[in-house]
Amino acid sequence: MSNESAKAPRVKMKIPHTYVILFSVIIIMALFTYLIPAGEFARIEDPNTGKMVVDPSSYHTVEQNPIGFFDLFQSIPKGMSAASSIIFFIFIVGGSFQIITGTGAIEAGISRIAVKLQGKDKLMIPIFLAIFSLFGATIGMAEEAIVFVPIGIALARALGYDAIVGTAMITLGAACGFTSGFMNPFTVGVAQGIAELPLFSGITFRLVILVVMLIITTIYLLRYGSKVKADPSYSIVHELEKEEKHKVIDLSDIPAFENQHYLVLLTLIVGFGFIIYGVFEKGWYITEIASAFLAMGIIGGLLGKMGPSAISKEFVEGAKGIVFGALVVGIARGILVVMQDGAIIDAIINGLASGIQSLPKAVAVLGMYIVQVIINFFIPSGSGQAAATMPIMVPLSDVLTINRQVAVMAYQFGDGFTNSIIPTSAALMGVLSVAKISYEKWVKFLWPLMLIWLATGGIFLLIANMTNYGPF
Repeated sequence: MSNESAKAPRVKMKIPHTYVILFSVIIIMALFTYLIPAGEFARIEDPNTGKMVVDPSSYHTVEQNPIGFFDLFQSIPKGMSAASSIIFFIFIVGGSFQIITGTGAIEAGISRIAVKLQGKDKLMIPIFLAIFSLFGATIGMAEEAIVFVPIGIALARALGYDAIVGTAMITLGAACGFTSGFMNPFTVGVAQGIAELPLFSGITFRLVILVVMLIITTIYLLRYGSKVKADPSYSIVHELEKEEKHKVIDLSDIPAFENQHYLVLLTLIVGFGFIIYGVFEKGWYITEIASAFLAMGIIGGLLGKMGPSAISKEFVEGAKGIVFGALVVGIARGILVVMQDGAIIDAIINGLASGIQSLPKAVAVLGMYIVQVIINFFIPSGSGQAAATMPIMVPLSDVLTINRQVAVMAYQFGDGFTNSIIPTSAALMGVLSVAKISYEKWVKFLWPLMLIWLATGGIFLLIANMTNYGPF
């Protein structure tokens, strides 16, 4: 028998469908409701922040409430109901942006930007990463990034890249800023308030973290992008790019830039400015941003010489194209529904925190970090995780003689990094749905960078602990 015939044929591993992955996690969490004793902390109002936080000395067991067979299936519609604001936000953004796209203004405008960037297109990635990192670091940009993703994808494709590059240079830029958090009021601000630290203290070190993260992310994305540009078949979303080939702007045949295009793009600029003002000054969130985007779509369509029926048709087409991803958001929320109904979230937090207490100081710092990473899967909300964990981690850091500033950093890293990969993150699922990138494809692209990010965070934490990063 020859060596060739003796070799077993290679079996290509098939990644399960996104819905299968998410429902499998729901089943696992349901099983945990039978295995993990149910428990909860009392919530009290923090006098410094006014937020309801955990009383670390109040943990107690409660009556077990295991998730039954029918409850398992109820978690999906319950999750969709709980995530309805995000789901409808995605539909409205997708439909509204399709109206704007239908006017031809985006194609005409981006084609001219792409022409100017020809030969210098590698500047696009670091520029976009840096710009959106500032949004992430100051307004805690997460779901808000969804509205910018279609523009990033269109520009990336025009320059020979793929949807992953267009999506990543926006969302990963925001993630770098969000995680470094030098002025993020929703994560560092809340956590420092609970820890009784001066607001945004330690900002210099956090700026250093941001710069390092941007350098790492830029190198990673440039390497991937250059390979895709040299050989489009290298793209992780190669099948998607073939399907969307008709949407790639041909720079050799630039469409005419007409007067109505100026008006449509002016509507976009004014609309985005209005949204940014609302987020900063009025505390806008999903409902207000979705309303503003819907207005932008309708006004832009009318100024782009589209009739009401044409606007409606384009809106339906845009919403129809992202049904898959919008439903993912609701299914993913079902995971949290199961854990909440089964009363195991607080039990998991208490168990993980208790396991750190016996560790040596240097190891305990990394232990706090790992615990926050794990908890982020269950509580993907930044401010929610701060309210749930910092009242436990602050006294724990005092017992271990670890600076509270270091405890806050362990939280901000644990909360920030994995938001870009965990399926329970509504922001991530929303972005992927708009980009039409499947969750498993995104994980394939991102997991090496995620490991680098997590390791970098560990190194910064050890440095902070060794240098007695303060105040207190």
